Amino acid sequence: MIIDSHVHFWRLARGDYDWLTPDLATLYRDFEPADLAPVLEAAGVAGVIAVQAAATEAETGFLLELARLNPLILGVVGWTDFTSPRAPEAIARLARQARLKGLRPMLQDLGDDDFILRPAADAALAAMASHGLRLDALVRPRHLPRLITVRERHPDLAMVVDHAAKPDIAAGAWEPWASDMRRLGGDGRTCCKLSGLITEAGTDWTADSLRPYVDLILDAFGSDRVMWGGDWPVLTMAGTYDRWMTATRDLLGERSASERSVILSGAARRFYGLE
Repeated sequence: MIIDSHVHFWRLARGDYDWLTPDLATLYRDFEPADLAPVLEAAGVAGVIAVQAAATEAETGFLLELARLNPLILGVVGWTDFTSPRAPEAIARLARQARLKGLRPMLQDLGDDDFILRPAADAALAAMASHGLRLDALVRPRHLPRLITVRERHPDLAMVVDHAAKPDIAAGAWEPWASDMRRLGGDGRTCCKLSGLITEAGTDWTADSLRPYVDLILDAFGSDRVMWGGDWPVLTMAGTYDRWMTATRDLLGERSASERSVILSGAARRFYGLE
């Protein structure tokens, strides 16, 4: 059974997707579970994790309601204001929602690269760890040293790097991304999502252009801490879901059947505590 560890849903009329503008023509429309269901069926995907796309708790409520109505949504990664002095209380309240599996501050979009190291954020991370919530780290390569510090401060916090920290594959960028990923993966606890890579590689990507990055991710984190994700619908800017799935099978072709099973299902089930 394949689990997609990273998809998004949005409804434009809700009005809190600050980043989503008409300039992003491919994405500037509603994307609902009914749109994704036939895509998942064709790809043999049995369930998904819905990840926040707006920096509001209202959107988290929207995703939790979608999860209540759609059995394909196995869990939700939401949002809360890490800068609020009441963040620990908000996190305790959100943690009571059974489908709420984690939280994601949108670190890549913030002006302060050290945001996640602020005292207020530190208190929020401690509250997440105490309530068993996971941190989805939406970062760029420049943030990776900060995540290493987060790991040192919060060894009990379950953490996954979204989209492998978005290396600039189109430009062939490698260092310091590769070294920092090896350092982070070497802690033996942090996980990484095999997702979002085709968007960073541009529309002319091939499996071979992705291969060095995928091999580095698997080597740094080990197959037991790497989980596959589609990043639908964002991936439609660079390809189709089916094409990414086909490329994934090519990229994992030399891995054992047990390794492929963990990457395509087991790692996400374990990390998000899915039944």
